[in-house]
Formats: sequence, C-alpha cells, structure tokens
Amino acid sequence: MKHYIPILTVAGSDSSGGAGIQADIKTISAIGCYAMSAITAITAQNTTGVRAIQGIDPDIVSDQIDMVCTDIPPMGAKTGMLFSTDIVMAVSRAFRRHAIQNLVVDPVMVSTSGSLLIDRDAIEAMTTQLFPLATLVTPNQSEARELTGETDPMAQALKLHDMGCRNVLLKGGDTDRTDMKVDYLYLDGEEDLISLTADAVNTNNTHGTGCTLSAAIASYLALGFDITDATMRAKLYVTRALQYGSRVAIGHGHGPVNHLFGPRHMKYVNTKFSKYDSENQ
Repeated sequence: MKHYIPILTVAGSDSSGGAGIQADIKTISAIGCYAMSAITAITAQNTTGVRAIQGIDPDIVSDQIDMVCTDIPPMGAKTGMLFSTDIVMAVSRAFRRHAIQNLVVDPVMVSTSGSLLIDRDAIEAMTTQLFPLATLVTPNQSEARELTGETDPMAQALKLHDMGCRNVLLKGGDTDRTDMKVDYLYLDGEEDLISLTADAVNTNNTHGTGCTLSAAIASYLALGFDITDATMRAKLYVTRALQYGSRVAIGHGHGPVNHLFGPRHMKYVNTKFSKYDSENQ
C-alpha cells in the first residue's frame, strides 16, 4: 500500500485566504504533498490589514496535533502564528510527544501590513521551547532584529544558534534592495553564510510569502532534499508564485501570490519512511 507524504501546518487562519493556514495548505498541495492542519488562532483580516485575532484554546490546539499525529504521522511540519505563550507551550509539548521531524519554525510576529500577530510574552517561550526542536528557523530581518538585537546577518545567525536554532534562514525579502532579494542560510557547524538570491518581482501581491516559503521548505524536506536544496527549491517556488500573481488584482491592499501556478500530482511513498517514488517527481 502506498502513502501520500503528509505535512502538518500549525498556524493561524487568514479569513482572506492569502496567508496562514490557507496559504500553507495551498503550498503543500501545489508541491504534491498531503496537507494537514492545527489552527492556533482565528483572524478577521483582509489584504489591507488585521481587525481582530482570537486565539484557540491551547488544549484544542494540542488535541488537533495529537489526533493528526496518532493517525497520520507527518513527514514534515511547520509553524506560523502561535499567538500566545500557552499555545507555544502546548505546541512544543505536542511536538516532543510525537517526535516531529523536518520541522520548520517561522517565528511570525508581524503581518505584511504591519499588524502584531503574537503576544510579546510568547517570544521567550518560542525561543526556549520551540527553537531547539526545529530543523530550520526562518525569521525575516525585522524578526531577526527583534530576537537578537543585532543588524548584521552573521551576528544574528550566531545569536539564534546560541538560542538553540540548529539552522537559520534569514529572509531578506523585506529589505530596500530593488534588483534582487537575498536570503542568508546558516547551517549548523559552518563558518560562513550561504547567500541565496532571486530576481526581485515588481508586485504589490506579497501577502503570505513568509508562510508560503516555510510550508514549501517543510514539504521539500519531507520529500528527501537536504536543507540547502529544500530552501533553494522553496525560494524558487515563491519567486514563481510572485511572478504569476503579479498582475492579478485581488483585494485593495497586499494581495496574495499565485500558489497554484503549476500544481504537481500528489506524490507518495511505498512505506511511511522511504523516499518518495521517483516516478512522481
């Protein structure tokens, strides 16, 4: 019997469909994996901003993860907006309980429109409880500065490594550079950063790019790619999603990328622990 490649996303819901759980499910599905979810918060938002956020009871968040993992063990996972200290703790305990592998932590703090998406008290819990469980942590520049107090990418990476992050992707997509977007990948034990570049896309439709990138990395890790290859493939996926969505008007603010520009067939493995069939590539 063959099995799909299940990926779990633990994040908040975006009522406008461009970020959060909705973006993650689209991304995971477009890459050819099986998307599962545990919702941490409900947001009232659209492309222009966030009006309200209501966190889900931490016990319900934990139960969602338990029910999924005991029936369909994920081969990869990602986190997005976790909202509160209690939710961060509940998610961390659940991940330890189920020995989650290929975990990508996107420390979501601020939306594209500038709205705060997490309680400040939850940041310390995230760094001490969740970061050490992650295969990769993916802060953008503003999040990296908030977490480390540093502006230099190497200094940020080293401080995050000291917090327990084995590998770090410093996303530079929100910098002022206009010709290209540069991200920096720090791998455990390496002395230098790996620069990952992509042509800049002239578009206002950037809503959910961070969610999309982390979901794509988790999917490619589960497909058997190493961290560098998984990150490069995910970055290419996001760039193409930006390009294909650049001339489509959805909403009056920061619209979504085009997650479904080239969806793949669902991939599968012959056992839950073998690499996916080459015929599905």
